Amino acid sequence: MTPKNILNADLHCHSVVSDGTMTPEALAERAKTNGVELWALTDHDEISGQHRAAAAAKAQGLHYLTGTEISVTFAGETVHIVGLGFDPDDAAMKQGLYDTRGGREQRAMEMSDGLAKVGIKGAYEGALKFVGNPELISRTHFARFLVESGVCKETSEVFRKYLTEGKPGYVPHRWASLRDAVQWITSAKGLAVIAHPGRYKFTPNEEYALFTEFKLHGGQGVEVVTGSHTTQEYVKYAETAKEFGLAASRGSDFHSPDESHTDLGTLPYLPGDLTPVWALLEDRIQ
Repeated sequence: MTPKNILNADLHCHSVVSDGTMTPEALAERAKTNGVELWALTDHDEISGQHRAAAAAKAQGLHYLTGTEISVTFAGETVHIVGLGFDPDDAAMKQGLYDTRGGREQRAMEMSDGLAKVGIKGAYEGALKFVGNPELISRTHFARFLVESGVCKETSEVFRKYLTEGKPGYVPHRWASLRDAVQWITSAKGLAVIAHPGRYKFTPNEEYALFTEFKLHGGQGVEVVTGSHTTQEYVKYAETAKEFGLAASRGSDFHSPDESHTDLGTLPYLPGDLTPVWALLEDRIQ
């Protein structure tokens, strides 16, 4: 019998509905081609692509879990909480995500103003060319504009020089609370997961507080194997999952063939001594 952990699940990626460059349908095809057996589309603060993704997965013969990635402010840092296996038509969740998206357009205008002060004109209008809905405009769209216009060679350079704290295009945003995000997911019968914990610049005490509060609010999972984690972080967060009694998730955080270092379905399997999130969501898999 094959252990449940030995499953090519990719439960974190983005489409054109948020800041990815591929449609849900193209992502489903790419996931299938790359050997993914269980897939979730997790667009930022948005679930309007879920029915398309589920239909595309079905057409590819690919098992599917609904997904989203919710932006949260915790200890002054932006943290992402992935929701899996929820009802995509849940009214409270849809309203909560709509409210969370509400500040993006104003923030984007302020980012454009900051870039204009260092000689980069028209950044807001330029970024809009890469996003269909101003509600979903993000730093990634600005980064693509600055690459297209020759200011930088690649998006990572844009973030480093212009879009991180202390740089001219950086504008902080107040996102949802951790409690709100977890409760939107769980009230919609989903499972909440801390996304890529290795990316946050927390002290050990702050990280412990994040996991403690997350668990207190009903969170049940953590990404252990994900595109931005090192091999050492796989080990570290496997131990964290066991310490806090959390199920483990796996996802590439794929955005684009031209930008993402990790492709759909190419990560190592989860460590065998962890409970995978999909074992808790078997009745939600489509």
